Amino acid sequence: MQIKNYVLGFPRIGENRELKKALEAYWSGTQPLENLEETARTLRRRHWALQREAGIEAIACNDFSYYDLMLDTAVMVGAIPERFRTMEGTERYFAMARGSGDAVAMEMTKWFNTNYHYIVPELRADEPFALDASKVLAELRYVREAGIDPKFNLIGPITFLGLSKRIDRGDPFELTGRLCGIYEELLAKIEAEAEGIVVQIDEPYLVLDPDPAVLSLLRPTYERLAAAAPSLRLVVASYFEHSTEATRILVNTSIWGVALDFVHGPKNRESLETIAASGKVLWAGVIDGRNVWRSDIDRVLGSLEEIAAVVPKDRIAVGSSCSLLHVPYSLSHETALDPEIREWLSFAEEKLQEISLVSRIFHEGEDALSPAQAHALEANRRAAASRRSSTKIHDPAVTERLDNLTRTERDTPFEERIGIQHETIGYGVLPTTTIGSFPQTPELRRIRREYRRGEISREEYEAFIRDYIDRCVACQEACGLDVLVHGEPERNDMVEYFGEQLKGFAFTLNGWVQSYGSRCVKPPIIYGDVSRPEPMTVRWITYAQSRTDKPMKGMLTGPVTILNWSFVRDDIPRSDVSRQIAVAIADEVDDLQNAGIRIIQVDEAAFKEGYPLRKSEIPAYEAWAVRDFKIAVAPAWAQTQIHTHMCYSDFNDIIATIEAMDADVISIETARSGNELLKVFAKVGYSREVGPGVYDIHSPRIPSTEEIVAQIRSLLEVLPKEQLWINPDCGLKTRKWEEVEPSLRHMVEAARIVREEG
Repeated sequence: MQIKNYVLGFPRIGENRELKKALEAYWSGTQPLENLEETARTLRRRHWALQREAGIEAIACNDFSYYDLMLDTAVMVGAIPERFRTMEGTERYFAMARGSGDAVAMEMTKWFNTNYHYIVPELRADEPFALDASKVLAELRYVREAGIDPKFNLIGPITFLGLSKRIDRGDPFELTGRLCGIYEELLAKIEAEAEGIVVQIDEPYLVLDPDPAVLSLLRPTYERLAAAAPSLRLVVASYFEHSTEATRILVNTSIWGVALDFVHGPKNRESLETIAASGKVLWAGVIDGRNVWRSDIDRVLGSLEEIAAVVPKDRIAVGSSCSLLHVPYSLSHETALDPEIREWLSFAEEKLQEISLVSRIFHEGEDALSPAQAHALEANRRAAASRRSSTKIHDPAVTERLDNLTRTERDTPFEERIGIQHETIGYGVLPTTTIGSFPQTPELRRIRREYRRGEISREEYEAFIRDYIDRCVACQEACGLDVLVHGEPERNDMVEYFGEQLKGFAFTLNGWVQSYGSRCVKPPIIYGDVSRPEPMTVRWITYAQSRTDKPMKGMLTGPVTILNWSFVRDDIPRSDVSRQIAVAIADEVDDLQNAGIRIIQVDEAAFKEGYPLRKSEIPAYEAWAVRDFKIAVAPAWAQTQIHTHMCYSDFNDIIATIEAMDADVISIETARSGNELLKVFAKVGYSREVGPGVYDIHSPRIPSTEEIVAQIRSLLEVLPKEQLWINPDCGLKTRKWEEVEPSLRHMVEAARIVREEG
C-alpha cells in the first residue's frame, strides 16, 4: 500500500518539558529511575497517538532519546570509550554525556547548522564494535503494543562515522566495513520482530560537500544493508541541504526510497529525473521542520505539482523537511501572542496537520477534504494573505537609518588599541574572568516568573536582582577573579532577553526547543523590522560596576547569534535582518562605554552554527556576518575592549574570518577537546588575545586546582602567556553555586600558580 505522508521525527522533550523535569529529578537523586522511564513511556505513546490522530501514515518511532540519538547509536554499536567501560547501563549512558568522577564527558558539538548539540562518538582503529539492540527492540515492541504501525528511525552508518572522531587520529571511514556488519545484524533483528516495516536511515552527512571517498562507500554499504533484511523498506533520509551527488548513487542500490529536503535544499530538484528513472519512492520534505511560519499551502502544492511532473505521484509521499525536533511543540499554549502574528505560525503539532492537509489535497484533490480540512485550508489562505499585507512588518525609520549608515567599523587598529587597553584597564598576564552568566537558581527563576505574572511588585523584583548581583560580585571578589561580570540574573536567555527589548520580535509562553540533554531554549520570533527603542543593559551593569573597583564586563549578545538563535522571518534575506540587529547592538555598545564600562563582551556563540553546509555558499555568509559584528562594535573607542565568545566549533576553516571580526579578545570552548581547537590560533599567527576554556561547565564535576594547572600549562605550549586569558568553557547559568564557587577558586589558584612559575 502506498504511503502518502510521513514525519521524519517529533520533539521528544514533551509538551510541558516533562522529560527535562524527569531527567533533572533523576540526576538530582530526588526521583528514581523508574519515574524517568515511566515519563518516557508516557511521552512516546502521546507523541505516536498525536501523529496518528493527525493522519500521519509513517509515524516516527525510535526518534526518542533520554539525551541524544548519536549517543544512543554509540551505545547501540558498542562504541564505548575506555574510561566508561567499568560502568553499566543508565549510569554509563549519562556518564558518557555528562561526565562522572574522573571520567570526563564526551565532546559535544552542534548538529550541522542547528542549535541542537550532539555527543561526538570516540573511535579508534581497533574499535570493538558489538551490537546492543536492547533499546531498539524494546522500542519496536512497545510501539506495536501501542497499536502503531511504525516507521523506525536509525542514524545511518555514514553519518555516524562522519560525525565521530578517531582518538588515534585515523579516518573514521576506515571502520565502515566492520560497522556495516553491526547494522546488518541490527536490521535482521528488526525484520524478525516486524517484517516489512519502513526503516528510515538518517544520513544528513550526505548534504555536505561531497567527498569522493565517502561517496564510494554508499553503494556497497547500502547494498549490504538492503540485503541483510530484504523485506524491510529502507528510506535514506537527508536534510538541511541538497544531497544530489549521493542521491544519484543511492537510487541505484536496493533501498526502497529516499527522503529529501525541498525547503532548505531546493537543488534536490536536480535529482528528480534520476529518481523517476530508478523507480524509487520519493519522500518530499516540503513542510519546513526548522522554522515556525505557517506553510502557504497553495505555494507548497504548486511545488509538489512541479515535482510530480517528473516523479509519478503514486511514488511521492509528503512530509517534513527534517525532524520537528527543531520547532516548539504546540501553539495551543500561546494565548498571549498578538492574534495576528499567532495566525502566521505553526509549531510541531500544527505541522502534522499541515502535512496531512497537503497530502490529502495533493493525492486526492480539494474535493476530498472533510469540512474541518476545508475550513483549515481557508484559514491558511487568509493567514498567508494577512502576512503579506500586514503593517506590523515594515518600519520606514529602520530602512532610512540603514540607508544612511556610515560608521561600520572601529577607528583604531588592534595593534594600537591593545596597548591603550592594557594601560587603561590595568590587567596583567593570565587574567581570570568568566563568560558571563552565574547560576540560574530555582529562587531566581521563581522571582522572574512571579514578576512576569504580576504576583510581586517591581520594587520587590528589583530588590531581589540587586541582591543577586551583590552576591555574584562578592563571590567573584572572594574567589579573586580579575575581571567580573554581573551574573545576568535579570536575563531568562541570552537571546530572548534582548529580543524582548527590541521592536520586531514576538515571544512565546511555552515555545521550548531542546538544545541538548535536558537543556531547552525558547527562541524569539523575528516577524518584522528590528530597532532598539531604549538602552537594554546599562542599568544593571552599571549597578554591578558600582559594587566593585575591579573592571566589570558589559554583556551583550551579537547580531549573528541573535539571528541564528531566533526563528527568523522568511520574507526578506537573513542578511538584511542581521544588519538591522547589528545597528541596535551598536547603540547599546555606545551607551555602555559612555556609562563608564571599559570591557564589553559581544557574544557570537552561534557564529559558526550559521555557516552554510556547502562551501559555495560560505563566502556570502562570512561577508555579511563579519560586516554585522563590525557594525555592532563600530562605536567602541580605542580604550574600550571588545570581547566575544564562541561555542563548540572547529575553527580551522574560519580562523581568518574570526580575525577579520576585529575583536580584542575571544573566548572559546576547548575543555572537552583538549587543545586541538586552540592550535589553529598559533598556526596562523593569531595576534589577538584568547581565553580558551580551562574546564567544562556542561559537567557537574568540580575540577581540581591541579587539573586546571595542567590545563593552563598545556595552553602555554600553544600560545604565550601574554596572549591568554583564563576562564571556564562557557557561562555558568546551568551549574549550582556549590559547583561554581569551588571551581572558580581552583581556577584562580591555578592561574596564580602558573604565573609564579614565570
